[in-house]
Amino acid sequence: MITLRKSSERGFADHGWLRSYHTFSFADYYDPKEMGWGPLRVINEDRVEPAKGFGTHGHRDMEIISYVLSGQLQHKDSMGNGTIIRPGDVQRMSAGTGVQHSEFNPSPGAPVHFLQIWIEPETRGMAPSYEEKFFAPEEKRGRLRLVASRDGRDGSVTVHRDADLYASLLGPDQRVAHRLAAGRLAYLHLVNGAVRVNGTQLTTGDAAKIEAEAELTIIADDDSELLLFDLG
Repeated sequence: MITLRKSSERGFADHGWLRSYHTFSFADYYDPKEMGWGPLRVINEDRVEPAKGFGTHGHRDMEIISYVLSGQLQHKDSMGNGTIIRPGDVQRMSAGTGVQHSEFNPSPGAPVHFLQIWIEPETRGMAPSYEEKFFAPEEKRGRLRLVASRDGRDGSVTVHRDADLYASLLGPDQRVAHRLAAGRLAYLHLVNGAVRVNGTQLTTGDAAKIEAEAELTIIADDDSELLLFDLG
């Protein structure tokens, strides 16, 4: 079964320096029917104006993935990490027992557009940790490239949950397929473009909640970028 989540149905917040679409209930946006999907708790699509950002704030017991679509995002945290991530980078921060961090757009003239993804960990109270890896466009073009997993296989970043995250870049009429083990959920977030998943049409910003499907066939109708979650 596939349930379409239209882009226009998401929560939206405009703070001037930040414009954010919330896939699931977050901050002032609350919908009891949209509290997450399996262990997937947050997908925020954020646009931050130049020389603006999130001041130092805290997190606990959450796997946080940042995925930059355009621009650059500066990260600093209480573990001593300081970096700037750009398109192609996948950043994972396990908040565990508690971490403080800030996120800032260091550019004087260009906004940053990124996805912030939260996944609930299997175990609470772990030591905080950080990881970052780069995946070139060629690795994602025409295929599903694993970028996050519990066991860190195929060079992916490691998350403390039975969850696989794939990224893909597809041209018109390209297709990819993915098998789902019995009892697993999937979630497809279309960053941009137009695709069909098992015949269900998605356009930019749309998503699909997927359950009880043994195999997924994703066909692009236009140049498209997507994220696919395989969730235990």
